[in-house]
Formats: sequence, structure tokens, C-alpha cells
Amino acid sequence: MAGVDGTYDVTVKSPLGDQKSTLTVKSDGNTFTGTNSGAMGASDVSGEVNGNTLTWKQQMTVPMPMTLDMNVTIDGDTVTGNVGAGAFGSFPLTGTRVG
Repeated sequence: MAGVDGTYDVTVKSPLGDQKSTLTVKSDGNTFTGTNSGAMGASDVSGEVNGNTLTWKQQMTVPMPMTLDMNVTIDGDTVTGNVGAGAFGSFPLTGTRVG
């Protein structure tokens, strides 16, 4: 679904403060690939596309290793969603298409 393709500036509200990153998305049917890069490093990402919702798992190494459950919905140029961090809970994600 080409409607989700693009580059997005995103922010996760976490206990460590606002975590800003740049998410790139290139879809291919029901899957996508891309990158998510910010102050905590850069990761290649890939996952599922269901309509305008993307889901994927992302490894975090700083400040401690864990797997994040990412779930975002893209509505036009707006991104909303949440980041599941296991026992630490879930944190809101927002963003805007920049390219």
C-alpha cells in the first residue's frame, strides 16, 4: 500500500524523555522494510502492513537490551501509535511525514 510509504519524524514519549527518530517506510503488498534512526542508534526494520497500520518488532540496546513491539497507524501525513516495552508498559508515538 503506497499510502504508507515515506519518511516520518516520530517521537515516543518514554520515561527516558522524548525519544525522537526518523522512520522510513517502503511497502510491498502486506509487508514493509525501512529504517528507524535516532539518538539511540539506527535499526533496519521490517514488518506487516494491514491497511494503513504497520506492526514490527525492534531491538533496543540502550539503556538496556529489549525487544520493542511497534504499532503505528498512518493517516495522511500523521503517524500515531504505541511502543510496547514489555514489563515497562506501552508508550505513545506520534509523528509527521516529512518526505
